[in-house]
Amino acid sequence: MNPLKYPLSVSLLLASFWAAPVFAADLNAGEKKAATCLGCHGPKGKSSNAQWPNLAAQQSMYLINQMKAFKSGTRSNPMMQSMAANLSNDDIDNLAAYFSSQPPVSAGGDPDLAKTGKAKASMCFGCHGSAAAGNGQFPRLAGQHPEYLIKQLNSFKAGVRKNGLMQAVAGGLSEDEIKALAAYFGSLE
Repeated sequence: MNPLKYPLSVSLLLASFWAAPVFAADLNAGEKKAATCLGCHGPKGKSSNAQWPNLAAQQSMYLINQMKAFKSGTRSNPMMQSMAANLSNDDIDNLAAYFSSQPPVSAGGDPDLAKTGKAKASMCFGCHGSAAAGNGQFPRLAGQHPEYLIKQLNSFKAGVRKNGLMQAVAGGLSEDEIKALAAYFGSLE
């Protein structure tokens, strides 16, 4: 056997796998499925109510992980658990792709508090990215409603939401620091 033929055939085999089509999420299907999300999360994921987060430009992997957590019950929210219960994995992937493809928004925030929050925000950038735009499995904080962020940080602090790192971070923050960080992140786009 020619020793050069074997490596060549392996290379050709691997090349054929790399050349195989990659199946991506379907944005059109995600947009259609998102019609059920509009009541709370707003058109194109731009929520007008601080009770519900903006999904526009959110990290796709984060959205997938959260919807699967709602579906499995590992993240508790009766409304979201019922919404996610009948979603297939393809539905979840399509929704995440659709919302993550939307342009970012700014929810605003108290300008004076935002200045104070900016000075403290660097502690969040390691996981959430230097512009707070998220980082894969870590969510986008930029443009979220300050009231929503305050609620989530307080939920981590109280142990209602479970995540060891976030519980530790939130546990070390005063109420004033939480409000300032939320105002800063809300003011970003």
